[in-house]
Amino acid sequence: MDRRSFLKTSALGGTAAAATTLAAPAYAQGKRTLTMVTSWGRGLAGVFDAAQYAADTITAMSGGDLTVEIKAAGELVGAFEVFDAVTAGQADMYHAADYYFVSQHPGYAYYTAVPFGMTAQELVNWYYHGEGHALHDELGEIFGLKSFLAGNTGAQAGGWFSKEINGPEDFQGLKFRMPGLGGQALGKMGASVQNLPGSEVYQALASGAIDGTEWIGPWADEKAGFQEITKFYYTAGFHEPGAGLSLATNREVFDSLSPAHQKIIETAAAAAHQWNLAQFLNNNGAALQRLQAGGVKTLEFPDTVWDAMGAASKETLDSYMDDELFAKIRNSVEDSMRASSGWLVKSEGVYRAQRDRILG
Repeated sequence: MDRRSFLKTSALGGTAAAATTLAAPAYAQGKRTLTMVTSWGRGLAGVFDAAQYAADTITAMSGGDLTVEIKAAGELVGAFEVFDAVTAGQADMYHAADYYFVSQHPGYAYYTAVPFGMTAQELVNWYYHGEGHALHDELGEIFGLKSFLAGNTGAQAGGWFSKEINGPEDFQGLKFRMPGLGGQALGKMGASVQNLPGSEVYQALASGAIDGTEWIGPWADEKAGFQEITKFYYTAGFHEPGAGLSLATNREVFDSLSPAHQKIIETAAAAAHQWNLAQFLNNNGAALQRLQAGGVKTLEFPDTVWDAMGAASKETLDSYMDDELFAKIRNSVEDSMRASSGWLVKSEGVYRAQRDRILG
């Protein structure tokens, strides 16, 4: 039995004989300001927007009883330090991509994306109607967090490269920015993988410190200005087919809130997820046209590269299977993904192919 469960059980057992009723929980009273630290530079397209939307929604739904004060990356802690800041109580909540924290537990990768993993639709199917949310909570218990999905980029691009990629051998020695387990898979293909905060990527690419980068997709990438540096853009990636973003609250802080305020945080996070996904998908098409009109060459990886990425991804995921919770999450994800995909391919997949053929 874990320590948290033991303490709860012991407290109940010690008082059961002395009282026939338990006192109502003591929730914090009055107006509160919650500090949200983020992994995003202030104004970073899409991802900072999701954090802002969640914060504003919490404040509005609570009638101002909860005010969320956002700190962009570097304003209180660094982009990759938000997890530790919230677990330590230095901040009340964070907004980030949970795969930044695979060093804490590799299972966190599944709450952003893993290579050859779930699309955005498959992710929410698993999260809200499968075991996804409960397993996110199980991870959070370990670190004193209460976590929710709170944003999604949709399918991410393969990235920007200083040269064309003609085969797997072109990744040998390539200095490439890619976080998470996708980055570990590229490392197995010989790439020198860098994990940089979003606000630092442009300068690294411009200076030659990296040879290429993935970021998100046409709209956010255009905002970041990568087309000013290189014109080779691979539009489909293996690493993040539907990347989720997360809002996590320090669990003691969350438990101190009333049930109504807890539900507001949960609901605001879910609203941010859907709003943010629509934001990205609404903006990507027009941005892609602008990039192409500006001379960007849009490309697809050859099958030999996809095959190598698949083999490297399987090796990466398999390497964590000795962790019981990781294995539990992976098996749950893959079971759900197979169940969802079977219908989506035969319904929406066929429809979209026929629609595009007929409408041109």
